[in-house]
Amino acid sequence: MKKDIEIPISKDVYVAIVEEWNKEFLDKEWNAYIINNKETTIDMVLIVSKGYDGDIQTSTMRHSITSLKGKSFVKFEIVQEDVLRLNNEFFVTFFADGKLFEKRFVFEKNKITSSNLNMIPIIEKNGILAK
Repeated sequence: MKKDIEIPISKDVYVAIVEEWNKEFLDKEWNAYIINNKETTIDMVLIVSKGYDGDIQTSTMRHSITSLKGKSFVKFEIVQEDVLRLNNEFFVTFFADGKLFEKRFVFEKNKITSSNLNMIPIIEKNGILAK
């Protein structure tokens, strides 16, 4: 029975962490974005995030996005500076083309730094794409 369930591999949907200037607090902050690089809309996007390293674990955060148009992005979480020293995992599920897709994105501990920034397509800001 389980062998009959098909969950296709997610393509063209990414998670990025972007370093941005916060005008209100006059400081830099790290924000997590989901990017839909598909031509089509994705629906019922669910994102479960957590940080971990051995016995240390953060609270599990859950986010939902009703719909995300093709070639667009949305900020869904502020990542606190203390959490950057941990592995950061984002488990993303969504519907597209009548099918359920899922993918696990991981930012390895201590890899989210200003020295590792690259230009992120579509967002057009400096950040780091998850593996």
